Amino acid sequence: QVQLAESGGGLVQAGGSLRLSCVASGFTFSNYYLGWFRQAPGREREFVAQIKGDGVNTDYADSVKGRFTISRDNAENTVYLQMSSLKPEDTAVYYCAVSKRYSSRVTDGNNYWGQGTQVTVSS
Repeated sequence: QVQLAESGGGLVQAGGSLRLSCVASGFTFSNYYLGWFRQAPGREREFVAQIKGDGVNTDYADSVKGRFTISRDNAENTVYLQMSSLKPEDTAVYYCAVSKRYSSRVTDGNNYWGQGTQVTVSS
């Protein structure tokens, strides 16, 4: 079965950096878009970034463009989210996602999800 395991969250001061990792199993990793979403308290889950199987094509939410970078290592079945210039409003639980449909974007919906990792940015 599909499994996604996030790690790398924590507490960081505003302006700092963190790198999240998500190790995947149960599917042919290189064939699928992988992505990151986040959910802050009292808010709906929102898209952060996604990356195509080739590792070249990426999309970002406007709120993180220029600060966050998504990447993947298909040999290690791992997707990363490098977060820099963090702001208090980036505080959220961050979730890794993969579409249930081959070659579909995670923004199309119908995803498998990881358990999430907490990121807290203090001011």
